[in-house]
Amino acid sequence: MLCWSRITLRIFLTILSDINKVFGPLLRVAEGGKLVPINYEEMKKFDLDLKFGHFGEDFVRDMQSGNTMIEVKTERDIWLSTGNIAVEIRCNGVPSGISTTGSKIWIHLLSYKDKIRGGYIFDVTYLKRKIKSLLKEKKAKIVMGGDFNASQMVLLPIKELF
Repeated sequence: MLCWSRITLRIFLTILSDINKVFGPLLRVAEGGKLVPINYEEMKKFDLDLKFGHFGEDFVRDMQSGNTMIEVKTERDIWLSTGNIAVEIRCNGVPSGISTTGSKIWIHLLSYKDKIRGGYIFDVTYLKRKIKSLLKEKKAKIVMGGDFNASQMVLLPIKELF
């Protein structure tokens, strides 16, 4: 009989100097591929970057745990040739998509040849404001599309999203 035992050791290291204490001197690759010690100023910068990294990790963790409602849309291949993403605002003349979502986060994935190539994560309030702004500036346009041409969509130029 084969038995597996698993022990999980969790050490929460929040700053680079703590990592240095546990694992010894930290080295980085310098010019010419030479390993050199990381100095205190570099460690301070890493600590700041780590705190900022935690900000993003907390955001994603919140979404994964179900604390934030998200809407996910996937764009097919055409975005690559047009430079636009399409965001639905009505279907069969009735508000839908971004107009009626109860989500706080809108994830817009970009696929090409049936593979996800990337995407964008938007705060829904930001995206709604951006759509209105781009329409007002005539940088976006409303078109019909989707199944049976039943959806009214806003074409947003990717280069104007932020």
